[in-house]
Amino acid sequence: MNHLSQIRWSAMVPLIIFIEGFCSLGAEIVALRRLVPHVGSAIVVTAPTIGFFLLALALGYAAGGKVAKGHLARVTRNFLLSGVIIGVGLAGPVVNALFAQLQPVWLAYLVFIGGVLCPIAWLLGQTVPILSNLMKHDHVGQASGTALYWSTLGSFLGSVSLSVIVMQFFGVSTAVLACTFGLLAGALLLQPRPLGRTMLPVAVGVGVIVVNLTPIAAADTAYADYQVMPLDSVGHVRARMFMSNNSLSSQIDDSTPPKVHPYISHIRRTLLEDLGFREREVLVLGAGGFTLSQQESLNRYTYVDIDPAIRQIAEDHFLRGPVQGEFVAQDARQYVLETSRRFDAVVVDVFSDRAAIPSHLVTREFWQATQRTLKADGVLLANLILDSRLTSPYARHLLDTMESVYGRCSTEVLSKGQALSNVVAVCHAGGRPFPRGIYSDERNRVDFEKYATGIR
Repeated sequence: MNHLSQIRWSAMVPLIIFIEGFCSLGAEIVALRRLVPHVGSAIVVTAPTIGFFLLALALGYAAGGKVAKGHLARVTRNFLLSGVIIGVGLAGPVVNALFAQLQPVWLAYLVFIGGVLCPIAWLLGQTVPILSNLMKHDHVGQASGTALYWSTLGSFLGSVSLSVIVMQFFGVSTAVLACTFGLLAGALLLQPRPLGRTMLPVAVGVGVIVVNLTPIAAADTAYADYQVMPLDSVGHVRARMFMSNNSLSSQIDDSTPPKVHPYISHIRRTLLEDLGFREREVLVLGAGGFTLSQQESLNRYTYVDIDPAIRQIAEDHFLRGPVQGEFVAQDARQYVLETSRRFDAVVVDVFSDRAAIPSHLVTREFWQATQRTLKADGVLLANLILDSRLTSPYARHLLDTMESVYGRCSTEVLSKGQALSNVVAVCHAGGRPFPRGIYSDERNRVDFEKYATGIR
C-alpha cells in the first residue's frame, strides 16, 4: 500500500465505523417506532426490545473479534446484508403485513425481533472489532478506543438526527432509506467495484425505495401512523374514521352538525347541557381528530398533542377544513406542569394505541398537575377505555388513583354490553379524597348524613 493509499485508508476506516454506529442505532430507533402501532410503546415493550438488540450486538462483537482474514470482504458483506434487512424488514408495509398475518401478537413480535432487529445488530456489531485490526496506532487500546469513539459518535448523531429531524419532518420511511443507503454507500467505499458489480447495491437500493414508498397511511410521523378510512354507518353522511396506530381515534361525517364518536358526543353534552358551559376555556389533552370543538362556537378550546404534525394531517385528510381552536405541540404532562393558564375544564383523551394511555399520564402526580391547571370550580373529564364492568386491576387502580387526588368522580360506562368500553370519568377541582365509610347494622348513620346533606 503506497503512501497516498495509506492516507486514504486512515480516513476511510473512521468513516466506515461512523456509518455503522449511525445506521445500527438508527435501525433500533426505527424498529421501536414501527412496533408502536402493533404492541405500543410501554416500558415492557421497549426495554426487552433494547435488551435483545444489545444482546445481538454483543454476539456481533464476539464474532467480529474472531475474524483473522478477509476483513474488508467481511465488513462489505455485512453492510450489504444489513442494508437489505433494514430496507425491507423495517419497511412499513412489511411490518404491517407481519403483524397482520401472525397471531398472537407476541409471536409476530418475536419473529420481528429475531428475524429483523437482531440480525442487523449482529452483522453491524462485527464492524468495530474487525476494522480495529486495520487501524494504525501505537497500541491496541488506542485503536479500539478510537474505533469505539467513531461508532458511538455515529450512534449519537443517528439517534438524534433520525428521531428529531428526519422522522419529524420527512417520515419514518425516509429514516429507513437513510440507514439503508448509508450502509450501501459504505459497502461501495470499502471495495470500489467495476460498473457491472456495482449494479447489485444499486438494484437493492431501487427495490428498497419502492417498498418504503408504498403508502401505508395518510402520513407517518415520529409518533404515529395516521389513516383516514370511510365509515359505513346508517344515518351518517359520508362518514370517515381517523385512525392512529391502527386504532380508531376519531370519527366524523358531513352532517350539520357533524356526527362524531359517541364518547365525544357524551363529553360535549356534559359540557354544554349538564354544566351549561358558555364562553369557557376548555383544555383538551390529546388532539385525536379535533372533533370536540367542530361547529361548537360557544366555548374556546385549546388542544395539546405531542405530535406537531397532527393538526395539518387532520385538517387535510380528516376534517377537510381548519381546526376550531388553538393547538399546542407538547407532551400533555409537560404542558400541565408548565402552563400558567387556568381552565374551566380539562378533557383528558390521550392514547398511544386503542386502549393504552401512556404510563406517565395515569399517575397521581399527573392528576395533581391537571388539578392545578383547573380553576377553583373547574371540572376534569377523562375518556378511558376499560373493561365495561370496571373489575380489572387496571380499571380499579386507575380510578382509585384519580380519586386519590379529586375525591369521588362519577363514571359513565358507554357500552355496557361490550368487553371494553369508553368510560367517561367526571371529577371536580374542589373535590378532595376522603376516608371510606361503611353502613352496618351495628353502626348506621345513614339518616343523620342524609339530613346533613339536605336529602329528605
